Amino acid sequence: MPDTPTSPSPSPQQNPAATHVDVVSDVTVWSRDRWLPARDVHLRDGLVHALTPHGSVPPAAGATVLHGDGGHLVPGLVNTHTHLHQAALRGIGEGEPLLSWLRLVGEETVALTPERAYAAAAAAASEALRSGTTTLVEHMWPHPSPEVHDAVLRALTDTGIRAVVCRGVADRPDPTRRWGFDPRLMQPLEEVLAHTGHLAAAVRGSRLSVGVAVPNVRTLTPAGMRTVRAFADEHGLPVSLHLLETTTDDDMCRARLGRGAVAHLDENGFLWDRLLAVHCVELDAAGQALLARRGVAVSYNPLSNMRLGTGIAPVPAMLAAGLDVGVGVDGAASNDTQDMLEALRVGAYLQRAAHRRADLLDFTAMMRLGVDGASAALGLPRRPDGVVPGVPADLVLHRFARDYATLPVRDPGATLLTCASSRTVDTVLVAGEPVVRDGRSTRLPESRLVAALLESAPPAARAARTATGGAVTVS
Repeated sequence: MPDTPTSPSPSPQQNPAATHVDVVSDVTVWSRDRWLPARDVHLRDGLVHALTPHGSVPPAAGATVLHGDGGHLVPGLVNTHTHLHQAALRGIGEGEPLLSWLRLVGEETVALTPERAYAAAAAAASEALRSGTTTLVEHMWPHPSPEVHDAVLRALTDTGIRAVVCRGVADRPDPTRRWGFDPRLMQPLEEVLAHTGHLAAAVRGSRLSVGVAVPNVRTLTPAGMRTVRAFADEHGLPVSLHLLETTTDDDMCRARLGRGAVAHLDENGFLWDRLLAVHCVELDAAGQALLARRGVAVSYNPLSNMRLGTGIAPVPAMLAAGLDVGVGVDGAASNDTQDMLEALRVGAYLQRAAHRRADLLDFTAMMRLGVDGASAALGLPRRPDGVVPGVPADLVLHRFARDYATLPVRDPGATLLTCASSRTVDTVLVAGEPVVRDGRSTRLPESRLVAALLESAPPAARAARTATGGAVTVS
């Protein structure tokens, strides 16, 4: 049995205003691939300290106790891919193929202001927390405004979530975006990397960390790849890269270079163990084997791939090849939510439909992907065993009785995978701090998010809302 606290307490507290929790009492805990009923989970210094039978170790005097009352405690989920600014672009380009959709989103990104960036990031992160996500990976599009980046960092800090914020880079301009990136959003590479270093220093010691985001293989020159790789290695940063979402990466690389996208990346030293390859819908067996040998991780984004009609990533084959695979929701312009529970459910079902096998990717498998799938590449603490001593106290308390549509519960894992939602999320802890309580953010009132999103809407959207008599009352 692990070390346990022994100081008795005559009167454990349930303090709604508490900034941290010391004990989560009387819960069924997901630990080492099984459910442990009637446990108390003791927290210390932002970490899980011990799991003990309920009531066997009384809380210390003055401890703050979150009474689980038989709820189910699971590790917080990691969303390995999103674009936060797209939370203000929901529904855009519906029915458009990827390249047409990208052009629409690109115009909105050019027009992005710090105010809109803050509102969108705060809303997206709050929505993510509400579905049990405690860490997200933000893949920022390249953008020349320092104020936009500062606004995103401020919004994430205000919500209390953990995040890896990957700053966008590109050094090959092309207004069509077929062999490069929108020049209106680009800066000299050395300026971008210097700013990335500044951001990394600014967030050091907080719940945020920084990485580099590459729009796709076509947006960096070979020299740019070598420069970005050297910078990431020097500073110990992860790199997020859209790869083979469609055949375009391969088609363009073969037409221009005479080799496929994966071979081009490998030739330029851009496949390594801190690279997160996003989507990989068109990654063939040879590519899977090569990425596995190089230690690359993959982010599986089933909902956006469905929405944009780009295909189904070969996840079972990737796992069989030895690839680390995490789950992402993608931006809210192509999903159009930030709900990781939905992504886990749809991600499992999509593979089952594609392979005609109902036994693929059960709850245990999807929890591994959703909690720890890409953590090594991202530099996040490893949590392959769920809630165990020593892991961050990033925890989610589900109360299934909050939503009658989940009852009765025959198998908690099956319930979480098949029908749980943000409606069953009662409390979310990040480093032991309750950032969601009773299903709502403790940091940012929903009325503030509503007001910020409406205020940040482009003039045409505000005018349309006024013309149709739409109104929202903000208290």
